[in-house]
Amino acid sequence: MNFSSIFLIQITVTVLFSLCATIFDVRKGFVPNLLCYILIAFGLVSNMILSLISTNIKFILASIISMVITYSITYMLWQLSIWGGGDVRLFTGIATVIPFGLNIDFLHIFPVLSVYPFSFSVVINSILVSFPFLMVFVCYAIIRKDLFQNNIDILFNVFSVDSLNYIKEKTLNKTIPVREIKEGNIVNSYYFDDEHISDLIKEEDGNLKVYENTDKGCKYYFKSISAGGITKKEESLLKIMSVQGFIDNRISIKVSYPFTPAIVAGLLIAVFYGDIMMIFAKNIMLVI
Repeated sequence: MNFSSIFLIQITVTVLFSLCATIFDVRKGFVPNLLCYILIAFGLVSNMILSLISTNIKFILASIISMVITYSITYMLWQLSIWGGGDVRLFTGIATVIPFGLNIDFLHIFPVLSVYPFSFSVVINSILVSFPFLMVFVCYAIIRKDLFQNNIDILFNVFSVDSLNYIKEKTLNKTIPVREIKEGNIVNSYYFDDEHISDLIKEEDGNLKVYENTDKGCKYYFKSISAGGITKKEESLLKIMSVQGFIDNRISIKVSYPFTPAIVAGLLIAVFYGDIMMIFAKNIMLVI
C-alpha cells in the first residue's frame, strides 16, 4: 500500500506548525506549549491511523519510541543550556509525527537516510545550520556596539582566548532594569550576602539556583540553571525584591536568539535533502 499521500500530509502539517512556532519565537520570544502539544497529538493520531490501515504496529510504535528518545536527549541538552524548553517540545513534536525517513515517490523526495531516527537528523541539521545564524547575530552585535573602536588590539588578535571571551561577554550579555525582566530571560550570576534572598529563591524551586561563592567578596550568588530561563513566578519575585531594595534595580542577562528558524531549516533539509552528516560522510567516501 502506498502511503505517500499520508506522509505528505504529515510533512505539511509539521512544517506549518514549525513555521508558526518560529513566528511566535521571533516575535514573542517563546514557543507556545499548546502548539507543540497539538503537533505531538497529531503525530500519535496520524501514525495510529497508519498502523490501523496497514495492520502493522510499527508506525505507532516507532512514533512513541521516537518521541520518548528525542524528548530525553533534547531535554538533557536543554539542561546544558543548548536551547530552550520550547525547542525541546518542538523537536519532540517533529519526532512524533515523522519517526522514519520519508520517501514520497511522486514528489521525488529521496533523502539520504541515517542510521538513527529521522528526528536526530533534524537535530543535527539544526545545530549545523545554526552556526551561520549565530555568526550573523554576533557580527551584528559587534558592529552595533562598535566593540573595536576603543579596543583596537582585539581586532588584530580576534582569535585569541582573551579576545573571544571579551566578544562573548560584550555581545551575548546585557544589563537591563529589573522591571524589564520577563519570563524566559536567562539571568547571569548575581552576587549578594543577604540570607533572606537565598531563602526566597529556594522557596520558588524554579530555574534560579543559589550557590555559595568560594571567591572573596559576597557569600552567595544566583543564576539561571537552564536555557529555559526564569519562570513567571521568579520574574515577579525579582521585581518585588528590586522594589523592596533586596537586590539592585539592574541585572545582567544573556542575549539569546531564537533557535526555531534553525529547526525549520534543519527540518526542510532533512525532508528534501537528507542528513547533512551522512551527506558529508558519503562525499568523503566518494573522494577516498
